[in-house]
Amino acid sequence: MNQLSLFIELTRLRKPIGYMLLFWPCAWGLTISYDFSDNLNIYFFYLILFFLGSVLMRSAGCIVNDVLDKNFDKKVLRTKNRPIASGKISVKVGLIYAVILCFAAFLILINFNYFTIILALGSMPLAFTYPLMKRFTYWPQLFLGITFNYGLILGWTSIFGEISLIPVIFYLGAIFWTLAYDTIYGFQDIKDDEIIGLKSTSIKFKKIPYLFLTLCYLIFFISLITVGILMSLNNLFYIFLLLIFFHLFLYQIRKLNIKDAKDCLLKFKSNNFLGILILIGIIFGKF
Repeated sequence: MNQLSLFIELTRLRKPIGYMLLFWPCAWGLTISYDFSDNLNIYFFYLILFFLGSVLMRSAGCIVNDVLDKNFDKKVLRTKNRPIASGKISVKVGLIYAVILCFAAFLILINFNYFTIILALGSMPLAFTYPLMKRFTYWPQLFLGITFNYGLILGWTSIFGEISLIPVIFYLGAIFWTLAYDTIYGFQDIKDDEIIGLKSTSIKFKKIPYLFLTLCYLIFFISLITVGILMSLNNLFYIFLLLIFFHLFLYQIRKLNIKDAKDCLLKFKSNNFLGILILIGIIFGKF
């Protein structure tokens, strides 16, 4: 039972925000591409597959992240008690877990068309090299955005079997969404990261955080408007955009206190609500 608890702690399964932020772009991509006049069973089947894949890949990613960062995690107050950093789970056992999780994710992946399978496999190097980026660049959050929103493209190709302009615009916008929320998340560790020499957009833009976040969210918001126009979504979608605008700019930015770690975590987690809000807006906008 102790090993099970350690496994759950290692994979962050008690913290669903991570795999939900990975899942929402998949759901968006699937939903904008799906014809709801067809059999809904296929839509929900794919939605479940994307959800399970998100949980499995995020869990594997957490393990790889902890293996690569174990020496750094020991020096950060928030992460020093993680199973690998604290020595409760060995690197070897952790990597075995990661391989098993990736294999399970592959079994889910083969239910999609060949083009989606190839694209998904192509994203693997991104998924497992992201943790290294904070050693070399102040833009690790950008690499996270490229990786975490890749599912938006996969959601689209799972239906059409090809890429077009609409999912690319949505994907590029979503990258800036992740860039913003992970910058907010990074403010929790900014003091420790500066001491041990790690880099982040939180550090790079610490003197102008609100300007940077506003720019990122503005690009994301423009991408949502553009996708709505290109998809000819109805007025319900744009009503939901007003709620999204309120959440992005008035709640996350205006009320954010970057010096309060708890507030940063709260604002970061609120992006889960934003994810479902966008999904509902797309669904309503298509009817």
